[in-house]
Amino acid sequence: MASQNLFEKFDHSGRLLLPDAAVPFGEIPWTAHPAFEGVSLKPLVCSEQTGGQFSFHLVRVAPNREIGLHVHAGQVETHEVVSGSGICVNNGTELRYAPGVISIFPVNQPHRVTAGPDGLCLFAKFIPALE
Repeated sequence: MASQNLFEKFDHSGRLLLPDAAVPFGEIPWTAHPAFEGVSLKPLVCSEQTGGQFSFHLVRVAPNREIGLHVHAGQVETHEVVSGSGICVNNGTELRYAPGVISIFPVNQPHRVTAGPDGLCLFAKFIPALE
């Protein structure tokens, strides 16, 4: 599946290029989400690198697992679906997630994501940065 290969490229061989540095994504460890079992995060661009302005993360949701209902106070969040499938409930509206879908959560908007049987891989962005 081409989209899974794209996610793996970000995960293993992707890199952040800056005028004064390159950050290989393969060297950044995955961490378990502190609140949602079956969800892993890889911070690609951290708050420290952007002065708190924004952050970018890869997110893996295991098959049939969920990022439960939550709100990011004072932050805009976006999801770019890279591989897998699932359902997102965005401010009460159910949206189908598939590769190529982008969803936007304005400040303080409640949302949750449930992965389908093959799991779900997202590129998530937060403005201002997720701490």
